[in-house]
Amino acid sequence: MASSMTKIFRAAAVQLSKQHIKGSQRCFSATAVTKQSDDMKTVTLIPGDGVGPELMQSVKEVFKAGGVPVQFDEIFISEVMDHQSAGVDDVVDSLKKNHVALKGIIHTPTAGGTGKLQTLNMKLRNELDLFANVVRCRTIPGVKTRYSNLDFVVIREQTEGEYSALEHESIPGVVECLKIITRAKSERIAKFAFDYATKHDRKKVTAVHKANIMKLSDGLFLESCRQISTLYPKIEFEAMIVDNTCMQLVSNPHQFDVMVTPNLYGNIVDNLAAGLVGGAGVVPGENFSKDYAIFEPGARHTFSQAVGRSIANPTCMLLTAANMLKHLNLEVYAKTMTDAIERVIKGGKVRTQDLGGYATTHEFTNAVISNMR
Repeated sequence: MASSMTKIFRAAAVQLSKQHIKGSQRCFSATAVTKQSDDMKTVTLIPGDGVGPELMQSVKEVFKAGGVPVQFDEIFISEVMDHQSAGVDDVVDSLKKNHVALKGIIHTPTAGGTGKLQTLNMKLRNELDLFANVVRCRTIPGVKTRYSNLDFVVIREQTEGEYSALEHESIPGVVECLKIITRAKSERIAKFAFDYATKHDRKKVTAVHKANIMKLSDGLFLESCRQISTLYPKIEFEAMIVDNTCMQLVSNPHQFDVMVTPNLYGNIVDNLAAGLVGGAGVVPGENFSKDYAIFEPGARHTFSQAVGRSIANPTCMLLTAANMLKHLNLEVYAKTMTDAIERVIKGGKVRTQDLGGYATTHEFTNAVISNMR
């Protein structure tokens, strides 16, 4: 079956290559491929913690069945199993060769007292300068949610702000935490958001802030966004305080299109937004620097309590992998995967527990493969 699928996909690829393919988020990486190609591509694979390895197995099975021309350079890295994992340097070396990665969620332990301040995720972002996190929150037909027809994007700056790991105990019982906001990085993420809106035919960018209280730090972020907005007169710009943003998201989420946020607010907002469209199991995410792209789930939960039970929903990881294929300019494979996933969910016969069903991870994966014919 795999070989016949490959022939079908290649025939479709030839047809698609004759059409104009609009630019997607891959334009933000220096490794963008300019034409459709079935040449084998190597991608760094980071399984992650919790159910990450099981979900990656679903991706491998779907790729194999569809004849997807991607091979993996697999590196296991973990903050809770250091004795069994590689280090950040190994991942960085692999990314320098491959420039693209598919990543599961790396669990970050909650530390009490003294502990490692800088997490593995933070180290990876800093080493690779992965400044932009992009989470598209879109309702999928067949997933029961309070709202229908939602489609908005949360873009988060993720290399500074409260996540700078600059904490210390000045005197016993008193801890100081530095929040770093710079004009250069604020302008960079604002420009990224407006460029994203332009390339994806979005109409509005909302800057999320708390400048009414943090007048200098968030004030600088807001000022930077406003200045960049003047360069994009065709895109509407608005600013919204973060607490009001959360209220508006649960009361009238249709008003949002593209949201640009500092680090901490983005982490909160994109998880809230994931809940609006079906939860962590259905929302893909991606991270970009000038030279690298890492694709991972949009809501960062390891679902460790489900390990070995085959109950996790692979939708999010499969959609994340499909987005990676778009970035690699393997548009036909990406569309085939996405369409198959959406057919399974819309059909309603094969659903994992989070979607109100009883299907296992393996059964859902097989259903996707069957719908790729």
